[in-house]
Amino acid sequence: MIKYYIDSFRGLSKEVWMLALVILINRTSAMVVPFLGVYMTQALGFSLKETGVVLSFFGMGAVLGSYVGGRLTDIFGFYSTQLYSFLLTIPIFMILPELKTVYSLSIGVFVLSAVADAFRPANSVALSYYTPQEKITKAFSLNRMAVNLGFSIGPALGGFLAGFSYHWLFYGNALGELLASILFVYYFKSRMPRHQKKERSVLKSVESPYKNLRMLAFTFLCALYAICFFQLLNTLPLYYKTEHQLTEFQIGVILGYSGLFIVLFEMLIVQIAGKVMSISQIIILGTLLCGLAFVVLNLSFTHVMLYIGISILCVSEILAMPYMSTVYVQESSEHNRGAYMGMYSLAFSVAHIFSPYLGTFIVEKQSFEVLWYLTGLASLGIAFGFYMLMKKRVSAH
Repeated sequence: MIKYYIDSFRGLSKEVWMLALVILINRTSAMVVPFLGVYMTQALGFSLKETGVVLSFFGMGAVLGSYVGGRLTDIFGFYSTQLYSFLLTIPIFMILPELKTVYSLSIGVFVLSAVADAFRPANSVALSYYTPQEKITKAFSLNRMAVNLGFSIGPALGGFLAGFSYHWLFYGNALGELLASILFVYYFKSRMPRHQKKERSVLKSVESPYKNLRMLAFTFLCALYAICFFQLLNTLPLYYKTEHQLTEFQIGVILGYSGLFIVLFEMLIVQIAGKVMSISQIIILGTLLCGLAFVVLNLSFTHVMLYIGISILCVSEILAMPYMSTVYVQESSEHNRGAYMGMYSLAFSVAHIFSPYLGTFIVEKQSFEVLWYLTGLASLGIAFGFYMLMKKRVSAH
């Protein structure tokens, strides 16, 4: 296992490692989003429907941020876009605890996600800039490993702080953004690539990814996958709280376990999968496992099954997401990579709109059991869609 890790890390640049460290610090403080649904229902007394509405506004902001972030990255470069995304989120996190109504909090989380998600395409372009094409999947995996190492600490810490006051979740997130931005400026200010800004004439001559019909279809399928996957952040914590009567700290431990699982096994699984399967096969398998992860929750009402379910979901994430990113990098060029990575982020941002609303609607009208079965059925259809589309892509290449 150690050999696989050494092989996976070999050849990645210092800049890629430093980007991962910045993300690690940032995600270690990411306490708000995993507990946002619980915070609204427990602390603010929102109904499930009201909670779903607010979380959908979070998704709407993410859609705007992903698109604008991709465009800003192509125009101003990935350094400036990442830096200002970090800095502007700090005051927003400080303001959010003062927003107590559905209307005000919806606006607040919309602005937060719009600013925060502008970071994603810029960060993806930075990774691709500092990494040769043949190692790009490994670079994305390292970056996601940093995300999940932080996620293994953040929710557990957040659950502990929530026991005292939910406000500390927001303040802790703001502090993390500040520390990450300081490290980012310290290391990358003198290492900015020259001529990052693109001339408008160059940008106009480059084909827009939104004219690529095959990638539009791929993005649609990625969004459907993310709608299923993001039950992890929306209805799953509510399921833990209402159906299993877990405390905030216990919820944080399970979510933290998921991050630790990915840290320990992502590079190993990616290394093995890349040798024995094609990109299309890996994405399809990851999609199928996403549905299975939720269906198993209906098979046994025990705490052990909660850990089995989230372990399967982790493997789904490990297989699907890095290789989805790789597809976008392969389809793009130097001049429109920001737009392509913004397109990829857009798929997941759209899911942030529909995932909480659909999840809470189904639970309110039916039950968690129905939601988990429907998620499994949807994943089957999405996997078939990837199979048909990726088969065409292979034949086209």
